[in-house]
Amino acid sequence: MIKIGDKCPDFQLPDATGKVFKISELINKKKLIIYFYPKDDTPGCTLEACSFRDRYEDFKDFDCEVIGISSDNEQKHAAFATRHQLPFILLADKDKTVRKLFGVPGNLFGLIPGRVTYIIGVDGIVKGIYNSQTNPLGHIEKALELVRTM
Repeated sequence: MIKIGDKCPDFQLPDATGKVFKISELINKKKLIIYFYPKDDTPGCTLEACSFRDRYEDFKDFDCEVIGISSDNEQKHAAFATRHQLPFILLADKDKTVRKLFGVPGNLFGLIPGRVTYIIGVDGIVKGIYNSQTNPLGHIEKALELVRTM
């Protein structure tokens, strides 16, 4: 499991357009918010994504990129992004490899994938982690506050 002070794992996944996204292309260039969420178009996940959308320019002002990851495929991500006008990167972790790489926990019974946000510094080091399974909004302001101080 990834902890504060650990290096962000290297990974690549397809984005909503099907293009391969490599995290290594942003490490040492931008601060990163990497958030794992259960599923596109569910009430909590939609609320979370739209909240990141509404604060996206604030994150960009601090040279920070937002990346959402779930096990939904590229087509579902593309439709979700279009429907809700999401300006940030959505990645398809269909086999949950990256979720496992980060050690994102599930719920008590393991039926619902976890909702965890990682704040990564420009240096690639994890500066903050927010596990927000039952609170899809509480971590967004905390993440923005941390990004401001980095």
